[in-house]
Amino acid sequence: MRVGPSQEDIRRQNLGALLRYVHVHGATSRAELTTALGLNRSTIGALTADLAGAGLVSEGAPRETGRAGRPSPVVRPESERVFAYAYSIEVDRLRAARVGLGGAVLDRRETARPCGVAAAETAPLLAAFVKEMQQSVPADSVYVGAGVAVCGLELREEGPVHVKPETGFVDRSLGAALGGHLDSERPILVGNAADVSALAEHARGAAVGCDDLIYLHRDVGVDAGIIVRGRRLTGHGGFGGEVGHMVVQPGGRECGCGSRGCWETVIGEYALLDGGAGGTGRRAALSIVDAAARGDATAKAAVREIGDWLGFGVANLVNIFNPGMVIFGGTLRDVYLASAARVRSRLNSMALPASREQVKLRTPQLGEDAALLGAAELAFEHLLAAPLDATP
Repeated sequence: MRVGPSQEDIRRQNLGALLRYVHVHGATSRAELTTALGLNRSTIGALTADLAGAGLVSEGAPRETGRAGRPSPVVRPESERVFAYAYSIEVDRLRAARVGLGGAVLDRRETARPCGVAAAETAPLLAAFVKEMQQSVPADSVYVGAGVAVCGLELREEGPVHVKPETGFVDRSLGAALGGHLDSERPILVGNAADVSALAEHARGAAVGCDDLIYLHRDVGVDAGIIVRGRRLTGHGGFGGEVGHMVVQPGGRECGCGSRGCWETVIGEYALLDGGAGGTGRRAALSIVDAAARGDATAKAAVREIGDWLGFGVANLVNIFNPGMVIFGGTLRDVYLASAARVRSRLNSMALPASREQVKLRTPQLGEDAALLGAAELAFEHLLAAPLDATP
């Protein structure tokens, strides 16, 4: 016979559900929690008391409602006290932030990424950021772990090194390197930048309420974070989402992966930089988009062509995944905004009517913070799954 969950199992599950709800939605009254979680008032009161006793939430009086009767207490995440560190390792810059429970960015740092420095070799720089931020951390704070967002394809002399979202490694040295510098036993989880950005936008950004979405991210390469029915789709071994290597132009330009005509060869930063007057990196690519907006004929032609190819690939993805939303992140945000009409035109001509008519094309509501907030979500996950087990 199959044994059902014990009372303790149910209690743990409910604690996690309540904390997760407050983490995502912010300050919430007990009455709202009762309705949202389908639990009775006394259970909500007991769960809240347990979480408050662990220092994860606090309760207080609501603002004046104007309604008759006794107001329901409001449960708030202890954002200033409970936090994670989040890192974003990008092609030409490094970012770090201290993110409180509830998604509040409490502190942040940024610097240029030295040319030729591999992901694992950035650990000392990121650790230095943490040491600076630690100076303003309250003494009674609870550090729950760290998350790292990295470009999906880190090139090395010996070949490409992929991010594996499910196992938490870019390569086995990155987590260990950071852990060694931070001198903490708390977990350090690593995720693809597109994958964790999709997670953040789904939880608290443009895709709230949309359980089927694709987040496209370009930072030299092109990756996708894919969420299906509210869950991340990372594929066998964690290498899903490498949409930049979808072949759209057989026999076309050689790609870094060894194939020819991959999508990222026609919409990646290098394709855009071909339309400019030189330079490399994110800033150079964005300068071409800016030049196109100012009327430069060469830049306008480059943006127009890339917009056409962008729509070509999006149409394929819409036909395959039937998402409710496609979000354009990284430097694709600016390219999409500059060529939205061409993207939609290509989508309308190629995608199946049943799929294209309902899909929404959006830019990240969280902006450049999407990757940092998504990395923090990786770190918070074990706390949200078992709140009382994950705190000291």
